[in-house]
Amino acid sequence: MLRKIMAMLPEVAGPTKQKLSFKEKLKWTGIILISFFILSMIPLFGLGQNALSQFEQLSIILGASFGSIMSLGIGPIVTASIVLQLLSGSGIINIDQSSPEGKQFFQGLQKLLGIFFIIFEAIIYVLMGGLAPAANLIPATYSLMQFLLIIQLFFGGMLLLFMAEVVDKWGFGSGISIFIAAGVSQQIFIRALSPLTTTGQFAFGSGLAPVGQVWVFFKSLLNADLSGAALPFFAILFTILVFIMAVYAQAMKVDIPLSFGRIRGHGIRWPLKFIYTSNIPVILVAALLANFQLWARLLQNKAGESGFGHWISYNMLGQFSGQTPISGLVYWTHAPNLVDAVINKYFTFDVLLQSLVYILFMVGGAVIFSIFWVQTAGMDAKSQAKQILNSGLQMPGFRRDPRVLEKVLKRYITPLTIMGGATVGILAAVADLSGALSRGTGILLTVMIIYKLYEEVAQQHMMDMNPALRKMMQ
Repeated sequence: MLRKIMAMLPEVAGPTKQKLSFKEKLKWTGIILISFFILSMIPLFGLGQNALSQFEQLSIILGASFGSIMSLGIGPIVTASIVLQLLSGSGIINIDQSSPEGKQFFQGLQKLLGIFFIIFEAIIYVLMGGLAPAANLIPATYSLMQFLLIIQLFFGGMLLLFMAEVVDKWGFGSGISIFIAAGVSQQIFIRALSPLTTTGQFAFGSGLAPVGQVWVFFKSLLNADLSGAALPFFAILFTILVFIMAVYAQAMKVDIPLSFGRIRGHGIRWPLKFIYTSNIPVILVAALLANFQLWARLLQNKAGESGFGHWISYNMLGQFSGQTPISGLVYWTHAPNLVDAVINKYFTFDVLLQSLVYILFMVGGAVIFSIFWVQTAGMDAKSQAKQILNSGLQMPGFRRDPRVLEKVLKRYITPLTIMGGATVGILAAVADLSGALSRGTGILLTVMIIYKLYEEVAQQHMMDMNPALRKMMQ
């Protein structure tokens, strides 16, 4: 039944050419990015109350623009991926992705689940009051506007789903990663250099503080306000440090020597990156935290003062005071600004404990999702051993046996999976706690996404410039 439903789902047709040119990939990536920014500025028709507008940091991680047609962002797609990772990693579902049929079925199942979450989250956002019509409408008109808002959110979610598919098949990198990097880059640029105030007024000459932290830093120095200059200085400093550490960690790798079985004296090195699972675990953990906070806010708006919904909201997910979590799970998974706490002298044991719990959650979640991702993405030792042997390669000094090669690779892949996941979790947590220009998780993701994109673009450009190399790679 699932296969029949998947066969009826619309999809973006893949390219007919075996290899797309550099210009072709660049064109489609650019078109999708421009379309993403334009759609993010189209407001929802009939929107009155936007209770989600205060979650600016979460919207960046979700690639969303709350109040626009892109309000759902990549949330449904990533949520579907999280559910499948957990089901597959726990053994509840068992799909062999080493075969083309199994891989196609897994991708179709993920797409079907993504569409389900688009519909589900659109309904929840509207009916729970996150994105609601004006409160002064008559009941019939209010219900009609709720329906129109749900339709618009569904339409925007489906557009983003297919836009991500276009990038996956026709562009550079992953569609989901590109949307996250675009949102974070936009926020860093605005928070660093914008000369406007939070109300959109030109700051210079108005007496109000600009959004751009560079201008705040220089203005505070001119006014001899060292405390005021310290916060933007450390925000810029930690942003740069996270960039440097992420690039350094991304470049680390372990080279495994391999030789051609039939050609003596010739061999290559099989690189295994230190951050073996790349940015996927951090995306999943960040999206999970974002969903916790969104659900807590929606439940707090609708739960009332008693009942089961109030009990979940008050005792489990937690409560908000304005934009700040004050209790429950959202409090302990929220990163306080330690730099601000030290400078403004409100650093307490509770702030320290909250920071430690946040670090443990980020590191533990990244490690767990790394292990699950290795199993479901065909990056485990067994799959890699099979791929090496199918390429006509073998490890010098060992028998040409997949079981032997798997055992040797496991010595490298298992530690790299755990240590790489823990490293990205620590980097993301430290960046979040330092009060960088954007959410630390977003900065880390953006660096890793851009670095990986750079490698892919460089390889594609090299192949286009050298026909002999392109022929050999084919």
